[in-house]
Amino acid sequence: MIPRYTLPEMSRIWSEEHKLEVWKELEALVVEAWVEQGVAPAAAAEAVRAAPEVDPVEWKVREETTNHDVAAFVDVLAESVGEGGEWVHYGLTSSDMLDTAQGFILKEAATLLEKRVDEMLAVVKAKAAEHRDTVMIGRTHGIWAEPTTFGLKLATWAFELDRDRRRLAAAAESVAVGKISGAVGTYAHTPPAIEEYVCGQMGLAIEPASSQITHRDRHAEFLSVLALIGASLERFATEIRHLQRSEVGEARESFGAGQKGSSAMPHKRNPIASENVTGLARLLRSYASTGFENVALWHERDISHSSAERVALPDSCLVLDFALVRMTKLIDNLVVDSERMLANLEATRGLVFSQAVLLALIEEQGLTRDQAYRIVQRNAMRAWDEDLPLRGLLAEDIDVALHPDVLDRCFSAEHFLRHSGVVFDRLAAI
Repeated sequence: MIPRYTLPEMSRIWSEEHKLEVWKELEALVVEAWVEQGVAPAAAAEAVRAAPEVDPVEWKVREETTNHDVAAFVDVLAESVGEGGEWVHYGLTSSDMLDTAQGFILKEAATLLEKRVDEMLAVVKAKAAEHRDTVMIGRTHGIWAEPTTFGLKLATWAFELDRDRRRLAAAAESVAVGKISGAVGTYAHTPPAIEEYVCGQMGLAIEPASSQITHRDRHAEFLSVLALIGASLERFATEIRHLQRSEVGEARESFGAGQKGSSAMPHKRNPIASENVTGLARLLRSYASTGFENVALWHERDISHSSAERVALPDSCLVLDFALVRMTKLIDNLVVDSERMLANLEATRGLVFSQAVLLALIEEQGLTRDQAYRIVQRNAMRAWDEDLPLRGLLAEDIDVALHPDVLDRCFSAEHFLRHSGVVFDRLAAI
């Protein structure tokens, strides 16, 4: 991923330097396991453990000769070990190391992403509580619907993030696996005890029946969950973009001192962070598609997945990490214009209260639903067309015999929101 969308912690996890560190740790653990089996001498394990980290530059130079990254790594590490170096990579095939190391790195990346989701969830929950009584218009199809609160809108985000973090935890567990079972998964040259020791030390589960690799349905699931979290962020970002539209103006991204919204128009304050996250969500979906393409491989294994996942796995983690941090900051600093929300609610001329009148006509006057609906609808259409208040039209309608107190209740936002506290009780429980 380009530096613009890369944050230091996740970048470190996916760096070449860290990958080589994990490879060396795995090779050291394998030799230790052979020592436990009484095959390798203890001095060999000590020598591999004490060897310096493989220099990335030296590794790349050696790869130019071997044309194989793992073989180059093994050569350089074994040479640096000296006596005992012959036990480096003993009994292993490349995927034993690659997939086990990748499982460990994915586990680290998932842990950081879980932290990011938790941080965002905490911010959204706090903002929802802050605005639980901030009344605004609810919209469906982009059209006025009924009164809601900004806090209720945010509560839907919080519950979605809670689902996202549970999905992520499950997907993280799925990819945190290793295998030390040889070229076709038969343990021909490494007994299962080697695998048990290495994976146990690395905190990984074991692929119960590997071929030459850990199976890529795991990685497809992981990438799909990352894309789904991205879709959640896109939903939140799209809502903010709509609310920031000049004609709506109910919420907007913070605008820093010295910030410029446009190179040409000095008045502009654009929802750039929300738009940025929307675009990044598209990348995550494309990487998820790549994950599905990588599931079907030839026989016990080919490497058609390798080049694709060298990009898709790190970039998905880097993209989502950046998007979560950016979106968390955006929501934490979101400017909410409650006065504009009320003004927009009043601008509906009472149309958003229509269902309450419909139900009152059924309950209080004993009308059929169709009769009540048509009475309210004809007055609502006149309110739309003639820019008149719906309550006044209903009060003058000879077919409406509701007491003024009942009409007042129908046109009260509090009446619509009287049961909404249950959502915040549920929210407090997560």
